[in-house]
Amino acid sequence: MTVRIVTDSSCDLPDSVAKEHGIRIVPLTIRFGDDEFLDREELSTSEFWKRCADSSTLPETAAPAPGQFEAVYREVVQEGATGIVVVSLSGALSATLQSAELAARAVADLIPVRVVDSRSVSLGVGTIAIACARRAVAGGTLDDVADLARALAERTKVWGALDTLENLKKGGRIGGAKAMLATALAIKPIIEVVDGKVEEGGKQRTRSKALKFLVDKVADYKGQIDSVAVLHADCPDVDQFVEMLRPHFDGEIVVGDIGPVVGTHAGRGTIGVGFITRD
Repeated sequence: MTVRIVTDSSCDLPDSVAKEHGIRIVPLTIRFGDDEFLDREELSTSEFWKRCADSSTLPETAAPAPGQFEAVYREVVQEGATGIVVVSLSGALSATLQSAELAARAVADLIPVRVVDSRSVSLGVGTIAIACARRAVAGGTLDDVADLARALAERTKVWGALDTLENLKKGGRIGGAKAMLATALAIKPIIEVVDGKVEEGGKQRTRSKALKFLVDKVADYKGQIDSVAVLHADCPDVDQFVEMLRPHFDGEIVVGDIGPVVGTHAGRGTIGVGFITRD
């Protein structure tokens, strides 16, 4: 059996990593007013951030249509797949999961498809997809790979530190006066993915303290982590952050750009870490 992994563009995986593992990525749509773009295909992350800076309102993101997933399913069948596992953006945040499931029903007579809710975002989704692709290459059956995805969804942690409150202000998540005060006090909000939703995870007074806070979260699980990924939104200190993590994890650290799904609300300068804990 040949099992292939499909995910969506919220995964924030670098193209080279996705290609290396044979992972297919279905794009979400980004809207800036009347302008629509397919994430990653028609709008790069650097172009996205430039448009955000030039816009007084936040863009909107929309789930892929079921037909987009169905087209990819049919393509991987042509490439020899006999089973598909979809690792989807958290169902609590997007209709992407439902689109993947509708498409799975449309091709049920052609190929079995298992759609798994990652209950995560960004490279939380991406690290699960990588692990599933590796299991598939190692000879895992469709059910083996789908069961792994479900198990990893329960053990995936994502934390992030925001560098600016501008996007939260634009999106109405925080008032202008409160944003000005927090900025004056150099407060850096921390976000955490909890039960598939992005929640407030705390606050730090400086960027350096925020980075240390994230490193400490990884250090808390030292020796109990299977994979680590760093996500960032055009951050000049990303290499420094990766080096801060290395004493606590000696494996490969995947680094990916934060795309529109998280970036729309978190803003430029956001940096984060995603990791999978062991049983």
